[in-house]
Amino acid sequence: MNRAELTEKMLGIKRERGWSWKHICGEIGGMSPLLVTGAVLGQMKLTKPQAAKAAELFGLSKSEQALLNEVPHRGTPMPPTDPLIYRFYELVMVNGPALKALIEEEFGDGIMSAIDFDLLMERQPDSKGDRVKLTMSGKFLPYKYYGATGNAQAYGYKEE
Repeated sequence: MNRAELTEKMLGIKRERGWSWKHICGEIGGMSPLLVTGAVLGQMKLTKPQAAKAAELFGLSKSEQALLNEVPHRGTPMPPTDPLIYRFYELVMVNGPALKALIEEEFGDGIMSAIDFDLLMERQPDSKGDRVKLTMSGKFLPYKYYGATGNAQAYGYKEE
């Protein structure tokens, strides 16, 4: 069995049993619901104790349990075709240059990590239609200027 087949198996069990993501995340536990959901969907790995909980919950074999603990091949083809996922892509295409300029002005030459990263999703009630609130927090990683000598700074920290 490969990871995509295991994902489909787990989604089938989720469907058959009428489980919510909240239920699954509560049973597996140990990290953000976004990461647990991502692991069930094949985009993240579970720790060995979490993989054991998932295997018990879903009735998986030892080899399927081990597969949940392996580092997956992450990502999807670009651009995405699912309308909701495409809107995230569109958000970055439209707002990315402004976000880049503002982050560089505030922090200097570098990037926001997508690995040392937190993401929180919340529902905000609104009389005109509920809103999705996403809070992203990524560590700032300055670029390293290899071979920097003299007055040249080694990292892309903000220059005063």
